[in-house]
Amino acid sequence: MKTYAMHKSAMIAPRKARMTLDLIRGKDVKTAEAILDTTNTKASRLIKKVLKSAIANAVNNNGAKEEELYISTCFINPGPIYKRIKFASRGNVDRRDKRTSHIYVEVSDGKQEGGNK
Repeated sequence: MKTYAMHKSAMIAPRKARMTLDLIRGKDVKTAEAILDTTNTKASRLIKKVLKSAIANAVNNNGAKEEELYISTCFINPGPIYKRIKFASRGNVDRRDKRTSHIYVEVSDGKQEGGNK
């Protein structure tokens, strides 16, 4: 049974967070948590929160066992871009883009939902 969790508008650039997310794709949840614990990045802290939420959703809402869960799908899409200004030399103004991300993590235990009727 598949269960997911999302973090919308996370204040991290998608390009930076994608590198950390690639480390845990397809792993079981215990291994993924251990990888995120030992990876010292802002992205790993944000992804770990989303992963824990997906695990809690699977265990509490669908009755799955945490030992059987693995990460079936995970991806990061770009979110809204906040445009800010920075004053530059000779009276010019530069634009600084604050990029955000939508983090999506889906866990599964490999079992199918109820059969067709």
